[in-house]
Amino acid sequence: MPLALYALAAGAFGIGVTEFVIMGLLLDVSKDLGVSISAAGQLISGYALGVVIGAPLLTIATGNWPRKTVLLALMAIFTLGNLACALAPDYWTLMGARVITAFAHGTFFGVGSVVATGLVAPNKKASAIALMFTGLTIANILGVPFGTWLGQAFGWRVTFWAVAVVGLAAFAVILALVPRSEAAPEKSDLRADLAVLRRTPVLLGLATTVLGYAGVFAVFTYIAPLLTQISGFGEAAVSPILLVFGGGLIAGNLAGGKVADRWLVPAVLGSLVVLALVLATMTFAIHSQVMAVLYVGLLGAAAFATVAPLQMWVLEKAQGAGQSLASSFNIAAFNLGNAAGAWLGGAVIAHGLGLGALTWVAALLPLAALAVAGLALRLDRHEERLIPVAAGTASIK
Repeated sequence: MPLALYALAAGAFGIGVTEFVIMGLLLDVSKDLGVSISAAGQLISGYALGVVIGAPLLTIATGNWPRKTVLLALMAIFTLGNLACALAPDYWTLMGARVITAFAHGTFFGVGSVVATGLVAPNKKASAIALMFTGLTIANILGVPFGTWLGQAFGWRVTFWAVAVVGLAAFAVILALVPRSEAAPEKSDLRADLAVLRRTPVLLGLATTVLGYAGVFAVFTYIAPLLTQISGFGEAAVSPILLVFGGGLIAGNLAGGKVADRWLVPAVLGSLVVLALVLATMTFAIHSQVMAVLYVGLLGAAAFATVAPLQMWVLEKAQGAGQSLASSFNIAAFNLGNAAGAWLGGAVIAHGLGLGALTWVAALLPLAALAVAGLALRLDRHEERLIPVAAGTASIK
């Protein structure tokens, strides 16, 4: 794999840290800024909203730029956004800085996916995407725990200063390693780009992403209470167990990319089936401490095994025009799935089904994603049958 992919992974690492580290610093932020825990929690929702809104807007705005220039501009936004977070004098300034930082998120992964696939041979495209996303998985294993410790020990603002330094480092390695010739801009036609989003296979691909990831976050959002209240672990055990989840993320991410390189459609369908099975059987496994730890790792592997196949699938459906925009929308779809899953999990708990029902309810979502993917494939086959008929009619005329 070319070194440029590792430069993209460095950017992904910084973005992953800034997205998730706030979860471990909510108490510190709420005390320092004089807001409630729930208000501090909205900083997570604000970031997700920034990703969903910013991904298409920035991708459209930079559509005619060289892709390397786009990536550098996004890392500059990311770095300045984290500096603004570190210097924020009040809650609303911090919220605004978080949203601005999030604007870089969706477009970076969307454009970065297109750049990554252009750096390698056709049979390694999904693995290239997976390698870039490895930066995000390592952020969850190493960056987020370290950033949380740093913020708790020296103040939450220090964490954002540190992430800004990561942003500068990522900017430097992208500048040095990503070749401009490989990142040439596509001829951007906004009307054609937006027309891609009206393609039924693209929309079904985005819906598959939302449903699949909603299933993951319906459980993962509440993993701490699941482990403490059902599995019987102490609170101190949660962080080490989450390292197992992170290990699963890396393994699943790389495996999903490898399989998708050879068999893209089976990788999409198979990863969704595995995710549904893991979630469903986790209903029983969570009652045993040993099995609970094992299943936390399996959940991480199953969750990220879907990422590269789904991203590659949407890129293929958007081939011809608007790949960067469709790719960015798919990153927004992941975040929309995160938010929807967290909401669904809360609703399951609030309406009396309880924590124990989270896993089997969540398993229904990747099954729904599987049905949507099946519909997309059926429509594809129908269109393929119509093409020879249309060609024959044209030749007769």
